[in-house]
Amino acid sequence: MKILRQIGSLAFVLGLFTAVFAGIPWHVMVADDPVVPWWLRIAVFCLLGGILVVLLTVALEQRKKKTSAEAPLPAEPDRTVLLLNSAELPGREITEILGLVQGHTVFAIWLGKDLSALVRLILGGELTEYTEMMGTARAAATNRMVAQAAEMGADAIINVRYMTTSVVASAAELLAYGTAVKLSPPAAGLAGGY
Repeated sequence: MKILRQIGSLAFVLGLFTAVFAGIPWHVMVADDPVVPWWLRIAVFCLLGGILVVLLTVALEQRKKKTSAEAPLPAEPDRTVLLLNSAELPGREITEILGLVQGHTVFAIWLGKDLSALVRLILGGELTEYTEMMGTARAAATNRMVAQAAEMGADAIINVRYMTTSVVASAAELLAYGTAVKLSPPAAGLAGGY
C-alpha cells in the first residue's frame, strides 16, 4: 500500500510540475490554438490520478485500523557512552565535566509524502510521514551528539535534552544536547554495571 501511495505521490508531483512549468508557458505562447497537446493531457491526468491514488490508499489504510502490533522498532545501537536525562547516575560519581556536546540536523520530507500527510490531516489519524521524519532526525542528532562525546573521551552525557523547531512547512530542525562527563568506576555489586 505504501508503494502504491508513493507512486501516486510521484505521479502527482510530475504532473504538477509539467502542467505548471511547461503547460502554462505553452498556453501563453500558443493561446490561439485550442488543441491541447498529448503531453499536457498526460500531465493533467497524472496530477489528478496521483491525488486520487493517494486519497484512496490513505483511506484504505485508515479503514484497516491496524490494531495489531506493528513491526518492532529497531534496536538502539550498542553505545559506550551512556545517555541520561538526569544530572547523576546512582552508584557512579562524576569525576570530570568535559563540556557541552550537541547534535543538530534539519530534516524534510519530499512533496509526495507531504501530500499524503495533508490528506491524512483532513481525514484524521497519525501523520506517519512526519512521525518517521522526526524519528530519523532524532536518531541522527543523537548519534552526532554521542560521536562528539566519544571524541572527547566521555563516559556519559548527562542532562540530555531535545529541542525542535519548524523551519518551513515540511521541514523541522532538531537539536540534541547535554553535558559530556567522565564517571568513576562502577560501585561493587551494582546491577547492570552502571
